[in-house]
Amino acid sequence: MRRRSKSPLLASVACALALAAPASAQADGDDTAFTNLIALVSQRLALAEPVARWKWAHHEPVTDTPREEALLKHVEEKATAAQVDPEFARQFFRDQIDASKDVQNALFANWRALKAAPEESPPDLAKDTRPKLDRLTQSLVSALAHVEPLRHAEDCPVRLAESVARWKHLTRYNSSMNPPLMRALSHVCATGGVGAIG
Repeated sequence: MRRRSKSPLLASVACALALAAPASAQADGDDTAFTNLIALVSQRLALAEPVARWKWAHHEPVTDTPREEALLKHVEEKATAAQVDPEFARQFFRDQIDASKDVQNALFANWRALKAAPEESPPDLAKDTRPKLDRLTQSLVSALAHVEPLRHAEDCPVRLAESVARWKHLTRYNSSMNPPLMRALSHVCATGGVGAIG
């Protein structure tokens, strides 16, 4: 069978998965909460690739509205218990879902263009990938509790952008993952968006 080279997006997702695995990357000073959140968000984004491979192999659509709504309801409950604003948590996780779907849709488009399936068999969604997503959900809710005191600061977007830049430098993060990462972080600050730096 003729082997195909991986698409740049697929390669970058795989790279992100490898680089995002350590959850211990931390910034010095009081922006550690942002850096830890970015690391967890990146780990979650990296899981979009095995989810997409499983959905492709099983002819499932990228969007699963009932599961998404169930997750958001669960997140609101977890957030309330963790003393995190449930509306903030819901919007944040809506962003995570949408960013993941952006990656999955891009992968689906690439596989359709190639008229070929991914070469590797996908991991089991229920037994392997979803438990990882569930663990990240809990970690992300905890991380939001540390971020919440910072998100209303006037300079929050700039500090978040500096944390993104620092984290990318530490991990050599692939720039092709910028759009989904920015979408995933778009409501971390109360004013919205990630500031420009430099």
